[in-house]
Amino acid sequence: MHTHLLTRRNNPTWIVDLGYGASPITTLDMANHLAAHPDIARHTHTANLRIRGLEIDPQRVHHAHTVMQQRRKTGHPEPIAVDFALGGFETPLPDNAQATVIRAFNVLRQYDEKDVPQAWETLCSRLTPEGIVIDGTCNELGRRTTWITLNRSGPIHLTISIKHGAWQRPSDIAERLPKALIHHNIPGTRINAFLTDWDDVWARNSHHATFGQRQWFIAACANLRDRGWPLLDGPRRWRLGEVTIHWDAVAP
Repeated sequence: MHTHLLTRRNNPTWIVDLGYGASPITTLDMANHLAAHPDIARHTHTANLRIRGLEIDPQRVHHAHTVMQQRRKTGHPEPIAVDFALGGFETPLPDNAQATVIRAFNVLRQYDEKDVPQAWETLCSRLTPEGIVIDGTCNELGRRTTWITLNRSGPIHLTISIKHGAWQRPSDIAERLPKALIHHNIPGTRINAFLTDWDDVWARNSHHATFGQRQWFIAACANLRDRGWPLLDGPRRWRLGEVTIHWDAVAP
């Protein structure tokens, strides 16, 4: 989470979890994780934070309200204000407020690729000037995750996050690429060239496996950068199995 967007703010700050699914657990967990984050604790009055889960299915919204009420009755209220409402890409918020962060995981994956640009445009139109949209995809356990970060002007970078030990080579992530990229992983495209190059440096750095997969991953990413790929992070994130690359380098 881009916590710097949520700190030192006096007005209510809205975070939207769009399409949370059959269970509201991702939305409720987000509230707990944010409240426990040291940057949030140091710089932000959590009373200023608002989290809204949105779903287009009324039954899912009703179920989310039921779950939240049960948690409160058992003495487990959320540390940050959370509510649930009916809505989609238009991202309805009270008083027509704008969102600072809109998270949409495994949402656009269900749509046709031709629908993605309009969905992005609608989501980005609901952002504050500094706000971001996170259009992501992950597997059931969250061990293979990718997301595109967008601002009001459009996509800015792609992030790939792979749990160490949950894959054999970097291109295994291909099946979890966001909708805007998944059908473009073919020879001659930028995303395919990136994943192919990543597999190559991964193989060439296999001797680092002696020191563990984290060191192997870091060495491979360093080689990727040496080859000219515009990676926007460094060893601190690579150690976690996370790589972020400029959107223009992988865009269709």
